Amino acid sequence: MNAVARNIEERTLSYSEAIREAMSLAMDADPTVILMGEDIGVYGGAFQVTLDLIDKYGPERVMDTPISELGGAGVAVGAALTGLKPIFEFQFSDFAALAMEQIVNQAAKLRYMLGGEASVPVVFRMPAGSGTGAAAQHSQSLEAWFGHVPGLKVVQPSTPEDAKGLLLAALADPDPVLIFEHKLLYKMKGHVPEGHYTVPIGKAAVRRQGKDLTIVASSIMAHRALEAAERLSVEGMDVEVVDLRSVRPIDRDTILASVRKTGKLMVVYEGVKSYGVGAEISAMVAESDAFDFLDAPILRLGGAEAPVPYNPDLERASVPQVDTIEAAARRLLGGEV
Repeated sequence: MNAVARNIEERTLSYSEAIREAMSLAMDADPTVILMGEDIGVYGGAFQVTLDLIDKYGPERVMDTPISELGGAGVAVGAALTGLKPIFEFQFSDFAALAMEQIVNQAAKLRYMLGGEASVPVVFRMPAGSGTGAAAQHSQSLEAWFGHVPGLKVVQPSTPEDAKGLLLAALADPDPVLIFEHKLLYKMKGHVPEGHYTVPIGKAAVRRQGKDLTIVASSIMAHRALEAAERLSVEGMDVEVVDLRSVRPIDRDTILASVRKTGKLMVVYEGVKSYGVGAEISAMVAESDAFDFLDAPILRLGGAEAPVPYNPDLERASVPQVDTIEAAARRLLGGEV
C-alpha cells in the first residue's frame, strides 16, 4: 500500500468534527443549506460542533436564534417550506419539548395535509443522553417520543462515519429528520471517509457477528454492547450486536434475520424502559415469524423509571452500563430469564 492510500485509509475525525465536515460540505455544495440555533455562531454551539463555521459562511447562513426553541424551530420549519434546507441545533434535545408544536404538529404533518404539494426538508440536531452530570432536564433520551410520530425520521449515529453520512442523508431527504447525537460521543474518534457520502436512513449495521444471542442497541449503547460482547466471548459466548442507527424507519429485516440466527434477543437502550424503543422491537419480533425461532424470552434493558439523577454514581446506575449489559446477557444465555 502506498503512502497516499494509507493516509486515506487511516484518516480519523472526532464525532463532532465529522458532523462539522458534513455541514461544511453541504453548505459548499448547496447555498440553500443554512444553520440555525442558540449560540451556534461566535460561540460555536453548546458542544462546539459548529465552531468556526460562522467565519466561513457568515451570519446570514449561520444564524444565532433567540432563546426561544418554539420560535427558532418555527422559523426553521417555515424556511424549509420556502425552499431552504435548515439545520436547527437544539442546545440539548430536552429543549425540543418546548418546540413540540412545530416539530410534531407542523413539520411532521404539512406534506400530508398539503397533499404532497410541499415538503419540509428540515434537520433537527439533538444533543442527547446522560453521562455529563447535566441533571434531569438536560440528560434525557427522547428518541422514542419522536419515533412515535408519522412524518418524522429519527436517527442515532454511533460512529463518526455514521454521524457524517446520516447528516448528509438527512439533508437529501424531503421530510424532517431528527438526529440524536449522544453527548459522550462528540470526542470519540474514528475512520471517516473524505468527500460526500451518505449512510442510508432506515438501515441497521451488524457491528459484530455472533450465533448465540442478538443484542440490538444504538448510539452509545452500541459501543457498550460491543464491549460486553467481547468480554463474554472470552467464555465462549458468541454475541451478535446490531447497531440500530435508525429508530424511524426501523430496519425490520436485519433485526429479524439476526433473531432467526441466534434464537435470543436483548434490546439495550438509554431511554426509560417503559414504552420505549425496546418495546417496539420486542413487539415487532413477537408479531413476526422470527418469534418461532426464539428459545428464551425477549429481554429489554432500558433506563430507570426516574428522572436522570445529578449525582454521578446514581446517574451511571440509571442507564445501562457495560457491566449491566454483560450481566443481563449472561442471565439470558444461561436460561435464567
